Amino acid sequence: MNSVFFLLLRRMRLPLILVILSHAIAVLGLTLIPGADVNGNPTPPLGFFHAFYFITYTATTIGYTEPVGGFSDAQRLWVTACIYLLVISWSFVIVTLLSCFQDKGLLKALVTNRFLRGLRRINEPFYLVCGYGETGRRVCRALDHLNQRFVVLEIDEARVQELDMEDYRTSPLALHADAGEPRRLLQAGLQHRRCRGVLALTDDESTNLVVAMATRLLSPGIPILARARSATTVANMISCGTHHVINPFQRFASYLSQAIVAPERSRLTELLTALPGTPLPDPHHPPRGHWIVCGYGLFGQAVVRKLEAVGITVTIVDPQADPVPDRRVIRGLGTDAATLEAAGIREAQGIVAGSDNDVANLALAVMAREINSGLFIVTRQNQAANNPLFEAFDSDACMVPSHIVAQECLSILTTPMLAHLVHLLHQCDEAWCARLVATMQKISPDRVPELWRSCLNAQDAAAVHRELMQGRSIRLGDLLRDNRNRDDTLPVVPLLLERDGKPLLLPAEDELLIAGDRLLFAAPEGTRRDVELTLQNGNAMEYVLSGRESGGWLWQWATGARLPRAP
Repeated sequence: MNSVFFLLLRRMRLPLILVILSHAIAVLGLTLIPGADVNGNPTPPLGFFHAFYFITYTATTIGYTEPVGGFSDAQRLWVTACIYLLVISWSFVIVTLLSCFQDKGLLKALVTNRFLRGLRRINEPFYLVCGYGETGRRVCRALDHLNQRFVVLEIDEARVQELDMEDYRTSPLALHADAGEPRRLLQAGLQHRRCRGVLALTDDESTNLVVAMATRLLSPGIPILARARSATTVANMISCGTHHVINPFQRFASYLSQAIVAPERSRLTELLTALPGTPLPDPHHPPRGHWIVCGYGLFGQAVVRKLEAVGITVTIVDPQADPVPDRRVIRGLGTDAATLEAAGIREAQGIVAGSDNDVANLALAVMAREINSGLFIVTRQNQAANNPLFEAFDSDACMVPSHIVAQECLSILTTPMLAHLVHLLHQCDEAWCARLVATMQKISPDRVPELWRSCLNAQDAAAVHRELMQGRSIRLGDLLRDNRNRDDTLPVVPLLLERDGKPLLLPAEDELLIAGDRLLFAAPEGTRRDVELTLQNGNAMEYVLSGRESGGWLWQWATGARLPRAP
């Protein structure tokens, strides 16, 4: 508030001086000019208090009347002149004050101070999201859906104003500032005691690198997730200690190559990392054979490397591509039939429209489908505004960088064990992955199931931890019983159990649990509450273990639990 007060006082200095001087002159005149009574006889001038009182209610336009004794003509003439003087001085004050509230510097200071007051009042964990572009918007919406608090730092004022208009469950805090300035990061809550993590998601790689370095130096204990596209930036981020660097081009290229050689594993990975509650993603089965990659930028290069690594032959189409050793390169845009024919479109099995121009990508995809209707077409969508066009075309697969980055950020933030699980999937064969996909689709046929981690400690699972510490045997299947009717089993799939750093995929229901175990569950939305009630509540825990009700009628009514059946 000091800066706001200083700016306001500096702009109001001259008007306030003019008001003070005009009042002083008006009061001084009334204390010097003689008055007159009702009979016209001279009287002494007004005293200072009475003169100040009269000028005060005159200047504020309350407008009583003359004193009981009346005024002399000289006093009336002086008051008339003072009225014009006071009106002018106060008008100057009002006009200057209105212009102050249109001053961008003062308005920014007011907004910043309001942001800082809101930040000081946060008493729950939050994430600092740097950049509110397409990726940042997706991440914020998903965090809000998961009831996670977030704070936004964005350089574009229009985007900050858009954020205020969004229908978030909580009122998000946003600061209009450059995330590339470390002092702005501190101002946005980098060292706040409730800051849980930092997400560098701006459209500028150098800014993301600065955010990663500043976080590493100023708050070493806070996890950092950063977005990058070039190999140099990725290497620099890793060298400065960034916990997770997400390259959307490399990620999609890996997904595409994996879908070719291991479609079931790819399907399972996509199902595990999708946003909970969204419709199940369509399965992709890209074919083997010859592929054409149009656009040999960073994305095209990543796709070519990954495809060639799994034995796919590739023809590159690019208007500025230089000859590449051991690769067939065709110069051209690919939007015309001649270029595609030269690239072998009729014999190809798949094509990637991967330039940084959405219109060119769609034109290329349309032309390719007209020539070869059986082609597997992958499109790259750069702008969210063009989503209706890409949906209307309906390609076999669409690469949206913002969607890939947001999805991976959320998987890392919400379920830290998921990254370990996805890594372990590379050791599993296709049949195993297919069975797990079928199991997950059985418990949640239409929507992506929710994934969460539970640690069997005093904080996350108080009831289970207490029973285990007392020596009671608890099996994994006991936690999956319905706490309303223990004869029923909840639609929950235990995906992973970690004990002493050792993972166990798909643990069996008869697995004995010990204190400190970490479990990764998958279940339809809403089922998590039932599992967490069993883990935390002693009454629910006792019921699923033994069938005995240890709570009263109020507990039974609140949970809908049934009384034990008679033998």
